[in-house]
Amino acid sequence: MKILVINSGSSSIKYQLLDMDTESVMVTGLVERIGEAQGSLVNKTFPGTDKQTVTELDQPIPNHSEGLRLSIELICGGDNAVCSIKDIDAVGHRVVAGGEKFCAPVMVKDDMWPDLKETERLAPLHNPANLGGAKDAMELFPDVPHVLVFDTAFHSTIPPHAFMYALPYECYEKDNIRRYGAHGTSHKFVAGECARLIGKPAEETNIITIHLGNGASMAAVENGKCVDTSMGLTPLEGLVMGTRSGDIDPAVHNYLAVNRGMSIADIDTMLNKESGLKGLCGMNDMRDIHAAIEKGDKHAELALGVQTYRNRKYVSSYMGVLGRVDAIVFTAGIGENDAIVRQKSLEGLENFGVKIDEEVNNQRAKAPLKISADDSLVEIWVIPTNEELAIARETKSIVE
Repeated sequence: MKILVINSGSSSIKYQLLDMDTESVMVTGLVERIGEAQGSLVNKTFPGTDKQTVTELDQPIPNHSEGLRLSIELICGGDNAVCSIKDIDAVGHRVVAGGEKFCAPVMVKDDMWPDLKETERLAPLHNPANLGGAKDAMELFPDVPHVLVFDTAFHSTIPPHAFMYALPYECYEKDNIRRYGAHGTSHKFVAGECARLIGKPAEETNIITIHLGNGASMAAVENGKCVDTSMGLTPLEGLVMGTRSGDIDPAVHNYLAVNRGMSIADIDTMLNKESGLKGLCGMNDMRDIHAAIEKGDKHAELALGVQTYRNRKYVSSYMGVLGRVDAIVFTAGIGENDAIVRQKSLEGLENFGVKIDEEVNNQRAKAPLKISADDSLVEIWVIPTNEELAIARETKSIVE
């Protein structure tokens, strides 16, 4: 079975074609700057093998439909084609928010679109593009099943006492205000991989998963099911991120409105795009922050300290939630590549049985790596996430 996975963003499209008989990647690609004067498309065929070829296009790409059409031409046409369009058996789509109605992957049916449209208010920056990309793909592939895989689905098992906010109950009944989380596809994937690596059934394993990238979130996974996560109604809550503040006093909104005359829209923009690491030190790339710290930049040092302290607070709180923790997993760009952030995020937890092997932690590896000390009571892992493979697996399961 060959499955095309599509992640359609506001001005970009990421895609992969996978052969699910071997779970190998046949094609991967990225379309960027859609709608701008000059767009780009990079298509890689058979990455990681001797037959790898790279095709790059630089031209105007007016809309997502055109970007997807160009991508399909490269996959299924020309000298480097890996298959015909008839060989693609299904298409899987990433969608950020499913709300309470979509708590599992679904095969798209025409009568779903009104309900899917309702989810856009939960993720106004992401869902319109995700769903628009699905519609475009359905026009190009009208005869194959299309499956929507929701980032929030893995978090649908969180119990009410963990997903409810202490607001008037009508805010939940009328406005659906509650914790939904995000990055669920990534959390589910690495939790499953970790259970396999430590040799325990997922349904008997308690794991804390830490997804650290420009966006960051944490999840408490009890016996294979998510019971809490750091992101909330939106991806703004929780950990300190590249440009997002994470947890703050809710009264900050009113304080800024009264004392600085800021509008709700201005405050929302500040918290989402001008805060986090960027707000503290002017940089949101952790590599730049480390370089600045080496030169004595105190703001960069503060940003690193604030972020890793917040990580440590969440890890310790989720240890309390789970009671027994078999493993802690780091994943995503920072989690997989930044030994300093990993070490500082678990610093001081030795009395709880969490001990990193500093020498192993400093190693670079593209494969899963166990970084806990021999006498650590909790295993600590670095596991590369693979959301595309996770979406393809979910798509295959639904189709079959």
